[in-house]
Formats: sequence, structure tokens, C-alpha cells
Amino acid sequence: MKRRHDLLKKHGEPGGIKPPEGIEVIQLTADEKQNASHIYMEAQIFFPDSKRFILHRSGTAHGGSDKNDPGHRYLLCDTENRCSLEPVTEETGATCPAVSPDGRYFYYFVDETEINKGRLTLKRIDFNNGRQKETLTVIDRPFPATGTRPGRIYPLATISSDGKKIGVQAFFGNGKKDNAPWGLMVFDTEKAGASLILHGQTWCNMHPQYCRSRDANFKRDILVQENHGNICDREGRMNVLFSGRGADIHVIRDDGTNFRTMPWGRDGNEFCVGHECWRGREEWAISSVWYQNAKDVSLFESMPVEDINHEGLNTPGGRRNNLSKNFKKPCFSHFATDAEGRLIVSDYNKTHVFLGRLQEPGESPVANWTYLVNSCSSGSKKSHIHPFLSPDGKKVFFNSDETGTLQAYMVNGIENVRI
Repeated sequence: MKRRHDLLKKHGEPGGIKPPEGIEVIQLTADEKQNASHIYMEAQIFFPDSKRFILHRSGTAHGGSDKNDPGHRYLLCDTENRCSLEPVTEETGATCPAVSPDGRYFYYFVDETEINKGRLTLKRIDFNNGRQKETLTVIDRPFPATGTRPGRIYPLATISSDGKKIGVQAFFGNGKKDNAPWGLMVFDTEKAGASLILHGQTWCNMHPQYCRSRDANFKRDILVQENHGNICDREGRMNVLFSGRGADIHVIRDDGTNFRTMPWGRDGNEFCVGHECWRGREEWAISSVWYQNAKDVSLFESMPVEDINHEGLNTPGGRRNNLSKNFKKPCFSHFATDAEGRLIVSDYNKTHVFLGRLQEPGESPVANWTYLVNSCSSGSKKSHIHPFLSPDGKKVFFNSDETGTLQAYMVNGIENVRI
């Protein structure tokens, strides 16, 4: 770890605004020859104490890695032990990390798939039992009802708030046909095995996220993104990520029932940027949206409503709250909240980090947007800063390539910031 007081002095674009007193920036990884980064901020990678979490070496800011890269490792970072970094995986192909909500298990997959070939293995490490490793499920044959094996595994998993289910996206093409289907598999961590709850050509970039509520009415809900107008080749390589009226965001139960919509985008003017998340453990979710011929990117929160033909913001009964309406020129693309939905952190114009206080759900905008730090990142897609909060809201994390290689950073002292 390195203390980086210099980053607090590089105010940059937001009019010379100074960071608040009482915070410090720490560079967590610093290998000049090896990139490292945080896992994409929707992933559940924290232990419940908010002191330990998972990041990765030789991985990208979007959560992925080359599945054939022998240098890729998931690392355990202990912020109470001088931010020590300890490898927890050694297999080539490790992907889709998830920490169980009780902190006992670290789940991950080993991706040895090709298009309609190979195998996908779900493993877990027991942190309460000497870090004993166990294989739970192996998929090495065609998935029921598809006739094909899963491939092109999306690098982020999502785990239910009771730790019993894990969702993962995959490609289900056979290598012979363009625009083949994608799907969302839900694995059972107690009984082993998996089911397919979504299957179709538009499910190529789902960002699946379990609702973190412990309420039985909501803990089976999964937030998913649907990329209308996408085009991929027979190998599942994307040529067009979305087109036309763009993507929309849905909610579905993990048994494949109760399909609903978030009232955002899809009117020809408002477009979903492609990042969304639940508001803490609430049944409210937040999305970034941009408007045609405008540079602003705003944040809206809503609750799911019955889907009516993918009409987005025009879906009947939709309730919308503009969280950024009190910010003069919002440009918030990637954001996250703490576990209780009290705080929100976001990038601003790709390089700056802002913190705000969430108020009454569905009623009020974010209060007291506060500038924290200039990441000094180049702002390229490969170096997105993707800020997020620890579950207890006392730390902020981000990526940056300001050293010349992508690295992981942490901001301490968030409890000292008056917002």
C-alpha cells in the first residue's frame, strides 16, 4: 500500500474544488509491470465486517480477465492489516467471484469453456473451516432445453441475500449461427445443479444483480439489463451492443416468473447508459440515463412495475425520482450505494469521485453532493474508475491508470465527511 496525499492536491476540472478535511487516499496495488483493479462495483465481494474484500490482479475494471491468463488471481485485501493482499485462487480461468452474505464462503467459477465445448465448474472456499475448497457443480454437457453448453461466461456473478442462489450469464450458441441466444443460469449452493431462467438473443449484457433485501418478497428478485438491437457473430462476439431505442432494465424472480420493468429509457430520447444497481437493501433501484443531443447523464430511482411491451419510462404505473436534479450539470455514469442505502458515490466526467447523501426513497434528490478526489485516470474504457462504497459506508474505492498501469485505490475517513 502507498499513501497518496498528492492525489488530494490534483483538483482538476470541477472548478478547483478542494477535497474535504479528514480523508486520505491509499493505493492498494502498485506492481508497475502488472495491472490490478477492483471487481466491478455491482459484485458482492465484501465480507460482512466491511474490513476485508476481494479484488484481482491481471484483471480489468469491468470485472473480466483472460480466462487463459495464468497470472490472473483473486486477492483478499485486509484493510485492518495494512491492506495486505493474499491470493485466494490459483486456478487459471477463475471468474465470477461472490462472497456469501454471512462471510463464510467465497464462491467462484472456473471457466474452461469454449463455444459449445468444455466445462464450467462452481467452487467455494470455506473461510470458517481452514479455507477448505469444495467443488459444487460441474456443467460439461448441453444445458437442458438449449441443446448447447454455456460459453463466454460473463465475469460477474450475483448471490442472493441468504447465500442459497448464484446467478451467472452465459452464451448458448453452437458456433454455427449468428445472433444465437444468451441466458441467465441460477445455481443452487445447497442442492447443486442449475436452472435457466432467461434465454434469448437480447440477453447479452445482463449485469444480473440479486436484490439484497432479506425480505422474502424481494430476496428472490434479480435486476437484469436487456440490450435490444444487439448483434453478435456466431462465436458470440458483439458487433453492436444495442441499437434503436436502446436497452431497458427488468426484474425477474430467480425461478423465471414475475417479469417486470424499470420505467427508464426506451422513448427515443432517454437512453439507459448501461449501469444500474439496487439502492442498498431497498426494493428501489437506480439507473444512469442520458438524453439525445445532450451531454448530461442523470440518475433516476424507481421500483419495478408490470412490463408492458418494453416501453421503458412510458410503462404505466412507473414511479421515477430524479436523484441528480439538484446538481447543476450532472454527468454521473457509474455509482454505488452503501448497504443501508444512505450514501451514494459516483464518478463525475469519468475521472472525479463525488459522494452524496440519499434521502427519502422515491421523494428527494441526493443531498450535499461532495467532491472527494480526482482519480487522475485517463478515462478510457479500460481504466474506468467505477467507484463504490464499503457496506458500512466508511470507505470509498476506485480504479485509476494514473501510474501508467491500472491499479486499485481506497479513500479512508468517509465518516469524517459532513454530508
